[in-house]
Amino acid sequence: MAAEYEVVHVATAPPAVLDEELLKAVAAIVNKSLYETRLRLAGKIPKIIANYDTMLKAESASKSLKGLGLVVIVFSDSELRKSSQIFKAHSLKFEEPAIIFCTRGGQVRRMEASEAFLILSGRMQAYTETEVTTKVRKLNVTATLLTGGIPITKKVEKKTTKTSYQTESFVRLYGRVSMESVVEILQHDFDYSFLGVEMASSAVANFGIAIRKIREAFPQAIFDDRLIEPLKANVPAATAQDTIEDNCKLIYWYHQTVSGLGSSVQPQI
Repeated sequence: MAAEYEVVHVATAPPAVLDEELLKAVAAIVNKSLYETRLRLAGKIPKIIANYDTMLKAESASKSLKGLGLVVIVFSDSELRKSSQIFKAHSLKFEEPAIIFCTRGGQVRRMEASEAFLILSGRMQAYTETEVTTKVRKLNVTATLLTGGIPITKKVEKKTTKTSYQTESFVRLYGRVSMESVVEILQHDFDYSFLGVEMASSAVANFGIAIRKIREAFPQAIFDDRLIEPLKANVPAATAQDTIEDNCKLIYWYHQTVSGLGSSVQPQI
């Protein structure tokens, strides 16, 4: 029986400056073309730059990439695909030095200021599918034959599925120890009554105020809003959601990596 193995990914954060010398060095390490390497080092979000069949090979590449001054993340495919236990908050209240989050169903989660590690804000394309029933006229063949060829129609129901897209802002709060348990707030599915006299007439404004207050309550937490740009509406729904989940994990791991390396290594965003 062949030995089982798992794909190991190596991801890098885009460097502040990508010159030709660095580009060529990275391409040589990960054995990819200059064009593909440039694409993977572009933008602001950490991207998977290479895949290996053993952790040893991945760690070797990681060491070489770190030698170039890059922030590198190494993780297995199972870690990337593992589902996070998302606590979907519908309301909150401040109880210094903590925030109490509640779901629509009444579940409660308390997050202490000392526990909060990352406040990740972004946008995604939320989609809904609606079944639409319309009545159309269809030729009634039997009745037409009985009338000697005079066209007789009948009304029939035609069902179609309509997909609509909406830009949905979100914020996720991650703890220091693990990203397994994360609190998520969605702009269009949240009770802003806790804002009191500060509550505005639009969800966009209220969402912004809510994020500001959360940041004030968790001043030590890292704030990251690089996912503010939504995915295009023509991206398949499943792919879009998978991409959001992957990006959230990569950004979390990036901040964990940078924090673990110490103050001498600055985020390259």
